[in-house]
Amino acid sequence: MNSADAAGAALVTGASGGLGRAVCRRLAATGSRLAVLHHTRRPDDLLAELGDRVVHTAAVDLADPDATHAALAAALESCGDVRTAVHTAGPHVPMVHLSRVTSQQLARQLDQDVDAFFNLMQALLPSLRRTRGSMTAVTTAATRRHPVRDGLSTAPKAAVEALARGFAAEEGRFGVRVNCVGPGMLTAGMAQRLIGSGDLDTRALDAARAAIPLRTFGTADDIAAAVAFLASDEAGFITGQKLDVDGGYSV
Repeated sequence: MNSADAAGAALVTGASGGLGRAVCRRLAATGSRLAVLHHTRRPDDLLAELGDRVVHTAAVDLADPDATHAALAAALESCGDVRTAVHTAGPHVPMVHLSRVTSQQLARQLDQDVDAFFNLMQALLPSLRRTRGSMTAVTTAATRRHPVRDGLSTAPKAAVEALARGFAAEEGRFGVRVNCVGPGMLTAGMAQRLIGSGDLDTRALDAARAAIPLRTFGTADDIAAAVAFLASDEAGFITGQKLDVDGGYSV
């Protein structure tokens, strides 16, 4: 058992996705006890893999504040206070020009991204204050360098980053740290879903690779490593920051 585990559990949202799974594995490898949240798809294979490292799992719609508070209350009852929180949850977002985005689409995305993060932070704050813990939100590198047709994703993620900075500024006096990790093009997560849906064809992928100084795509493990660092004691004097893990795309 590591020191973080002794002081509080780790909670991960979006555990059924590629990034959430990688984060859960990374935190479990450090000895953390995990509370695992998902939306509709229960990650049974991951739960079986991690075994008794997972002490609580539940489905929750984070966009619903009442459901979020109830789910967090149940999680805290099962695993005790949370010291490490990681928010990886997020819906699939199609690539479309902003001129073609409807107000209803944008409102739905804001609800699923921004409201979800806000509700989660509100529900977790008392516990994070007690443990002097941290929240790391997984957003996107595209808030620094805008890819065409990605506005439906980047605008809400930029709002999440603004909220993260706000929480960091206001909650630091309680010892709470809040940071973000911005994935670039990956072989997992949203990019994998966009490839599967046909939003990104071979030509688009070649162009994306050419725009990355390292000329390659990242992996879910790259994101999990950055998250684990920001959640660790080694990052104890880091808050209100965003670490882009994008092969240099945003430079």
